[in-house]
Amino acid sequence: MQSPVINNPILNSPFVEPTRHWLLDESGIPTGIETSGRRRSEFIVPVPPPKHLVKAQAALAFEEEYGERKPNDYINEIRGKVAAWRGLGAAGLRASVTPVTARLLEHWRDPARTRKLFFCQIEAAETAIWLAEVAPRAELDRLRELNAAANPDLLRIALKLATGAGKTTVMAMLIAWQTLNAARAPRSQKFADAFLIVAPGITVRDRLRVLLPSDPTNTYSLLDVVRAKCAMIFSAPASSSPTTTPSRKERRRTRPVWQRSFWAAEKARSARWKPKARWRGASAAIC
Repeated sequence: MQSPVINNPILNSPFVEPTRHWLLDESGIPTGIETSGRRRSEFIVPVPPPKHLVKAQAALAFEEEYGERKPNDYINEIRGKVAAWRGLGAAGLRASVTPVTARLLEHWRDPARTRKLFFCQIEAAETAIWLAEVAPRAELDRLRELNAAANPDLLRIALKLATGAGKTTVMAMLIAWQTLNAARAPRSQKFADAFLIVAPGITVRDRLRVLLPSDPTNTYSLLDVVRAKCAMIFSAPASSSPTTTPSRKERRRTRPVWQRSFWAAEKARSARWKPKARWRGASAAIC
């Protein structure tokens, strides 16, 4: 069956939670009928057609009604819990997360921002924050059980966003959240200041250079992911003598927190070593 033509498929603003959506038929094809509310998360399980039927080349399974729609029940449940937490407002926010996290969320959600973030980007970061700082232990145990059923011995939490939704920006938001909290509480086991980014190829790797604070077009500054007064944590101070190559010790001392080597990060967590006052002071200044 041919799907209807929708002249204007856009129903919602990208900066607020969706309030309307197009109904889909049982095969996942838009019907052209508009309805209120946000569409629930679903996935289509491909069902192979009978062997006596010949499929057209390059045809998708659900286009030929050989797909089965199933709801992502746990994702829809988490969406509801994160939305309820978001609805607590500023007072509930400050009571449930660290001061650093609260300030970041207020900055990201600020309606007066010049460079507004998409709702899906903020919701993705909110979900990661909720799981790390707000969710009860029983929720995390449940998540581990669900993960173990699909990925034994490897705990993975994925945030799925559509093409063009700005996944690199979400990565920058998560790095900023972790780094600033780690700078304020270096002994905390909740937060990290070293990150491993895996790219599928050289082209994508080069595009992800914007996650390096040293890059002139880094996402933290360009998209206002962190306030201007936080920039000192994400960029190393300039050398006093541009023509002189700094020593290894000087380079190590002036590195941003998140660019420390793994051994330095482990050293920061030990009781025998205390972070430099400048990092601790810079972190406290943002809150």
